[in-house]
Amino acid sequence: MSQQSFVILGIESSCDDTSAAILKDDTILSNVTASQAIHEQYGGVVPELASRAHQQNIIPVVDAALKKAAITLKDIDLIAFTQGPGLMGSLVVGTAFAKSLSLALNKPMVAVHHMHAHILAHFINEGVPVPGFPFICMTVSGGHTQLVRVDSPTELIVLGSTIDDAAGEAFDKTAKILGFPYPGGPLIDKYAKEGNPNAFSFAKPQVDGYNFSFSGLKTSVLYFIQKEVAKNPNFIEENKADLCASIQATILEILFKKLRKVAADTGIKDIAIAGGVSANSGLRAKLAEEGEKSGWNVFIPKFEYCTDNAAMIAIAGKFLAEKKQFAHQDVSANARLPFVKP
Repeated sequence: MSQQSFVILGIESSCDDTSAAILKDDTILSNVTASQAIHEQYGGVVPELASRAHQQNIIPVVDAALKKAAITLKDIDLIAFTQGPGLMGSLVVGTAFAKSLSLALNKPMVAVHHMHAHILAHFINEGVPVPGFPFICMTVSGGHTQLVRVDSPTELIVLGSTIDDAAGEAFDKTAKILGFPYPGGPLIDKYAKEGNPNAFSFAKPQVDGYNFSFSGLKTSVLYFIQKEVAKNPNFIEENKADLCASIQATILEILFKKLRKVAADTGIKDIAIAGGVSANSGLRAKLAEEGEKSGWNVFIPKFEYCTDNAAMIAIAGKFLAEKKQFAHQDVSANARLPFVKP
């Protein structure tokens, strides 16, 4: 691999977004994503449809990323791909493509953990300050909610995680209760801006340590809505903004109660967020506010690096390659890939 011009092709296919990115050193030259609108009519991602769409999209997406970066396949030094966790059929498409390309080009490859990559997206060169080690990262996505102590790009310790639903699920499932189309999380964020976060009170499950729980909140919202709609069929529409603001405020308070605790217990002042839910405007504003109040140095990823994307896979691949943590042709996709390899 050339030290002068280290070029990485990143491939992400963990759920319903097919993405390819080109990273040169620590600068993104292209980051192309094809989303799948077909799932909206089903109210959630259909795994079989997702994997078929990845098969259709992966070659055009990689080709578009190469063209946008003005490079060819022969310029690539390394291939980084998402090994897991995620939907098995989706992961298999990206893994098989990466392995085939690695073999055809005779180039090394690295297998990347999806949530690890979300955290390392902070180190994509965007000309802004990056967290210092160690730092705490709260990863919030549709499938994961974790508090992670990051000691180095390849040394990460999960301090706490959700014991049931993830924060992203809490947003989407409560949105479904309100009758919003999938994905409903961004709609809650949108309407919450116009509402009163103190209008309604919902359950905040108590869990020991740094772990989270969101299933009780979902049940609390469901029973409350059923009761109010029975009295007034127009209750949701008449109170849409206040409901969204109150739900969002409850989810954020559950998250930040644990984040404040881990920051106080560890004494770590560099605090970051990552994952799809870190695109939520309420969460971003709350982190900035808490940072001011608590004296934290806060780090919020650029919006395009919050949702699933290949740029984060490429930057994670860079750090893994520097540690010589290469994958071999016997590597396979793992839908439940552990965060820290045993």
